Amino acid sequence: MQEDKAIFLDKDGTLIPDVPYNINPALISIEKNSIEGLKALQKAGFRLIVISNQPGIGLGYFNQDSLMIVEQTIKALLSERGVHLEAFFYCPHIDSDNCSCRKPKPGMLLKAAEELNINLAASWMIGDILNDMEAGRKAGCKTILIDNGNETEWIMSENRRPDFRVKHINHAAEIILQTNTSQVKNIVEYG
Repeated sequence: MQEDKAIFLDKDGTLIPDVPYNINPALISIEKNSIEGLKALQKAGFRLIVISNQPGIGLGYFNQDSLMIVEQTIKALLSERGVHLEAFFYCPHIDSDNCSCRKPKPGMLLKAAEELNINLAASWMIGDILNDMEAGRKAGCKTILIDNGNETEWIMSENRRPDFRVKHINHAAEIILQTNTSQVKNIVEYG
């Protein structure tokens, strides 16, 4: 059976603006400069999958039912614009739980790959902090950092180093599509 390729998207600060611990659908919007890129990636055969730490559940700020409303809202907002979000994986744990799914660990990506028949080596992780990059690299994906100022702990190691740095998802999509059609060197990009 042939494996599919995916774009793993961090939720807060990447796909939607970061409003800490938000579960209010009225406060959810899709990041600007993302829809055309997501459409192009989808058209190129990438499955779009959210990979998100949700410690608000573990901290008791909200429950899983509230997060499902957030997921449904995001899917509806994307669908209205012609983008299909394939799946939504989340980690409800806090750091001290020491689970295998909380980014920077790759557990959610590995689970998604197993459940959805995804080829991780042909896939990409897009996020706004280095923990996203580390999770993607540990899972075997290529990585793109949305450099929007959300990363504050620039502790670099090989696993945390993004393959590319961009300002928005549309530019990330250009790089991914170009990389899939040619041999682009591992460089840092800004757009």
